[in-house]
Amino acid sequence: QVQLVESGGGLVQAGGSLRLSCSASGFTFSSYAMSWYRQAPGKERELVAAISSTGGRTNYTDSVKGRFTIYRINARSTVYLQMNSLKPEDTAVYSCNANSDFRRGVSYWGQGTQVTVSS
Repeated sequence: QVQLVESGGGLVQAGGSLRLSCSASGFTFSSYAMSWYRQAPGKERELVAAISSTGGRTNYTDSVKGRFTIYRINARSTVYLQMNSLKPEDTAVYSCNANSDFRRGVSYWGQGTQVTVSS
């Protein structure tokens, strides 16, 4: 069964840190690019960070550059988002996404984890 399970969300004060994890199963993790998205109430879903299947390339939205780091450990079938210097505007549901390098149109989504940053 294909599964993406996010964890690590919670309530943190502004300036604090949090590490999100997304554990994958049921597909060949090392053949999928991985991304973190977030969606705050009343706002559109936003791509936060992305990483290639090998981990060799990463991309970030401007608002998190220098604060967030995406990385993956393929042997653990897990992708992480290290979030530092958190701001209230980072508050959102964060979801993990997988996209196949070889199977066009094949993608998977996790259920999401809530991140709340208090001021």
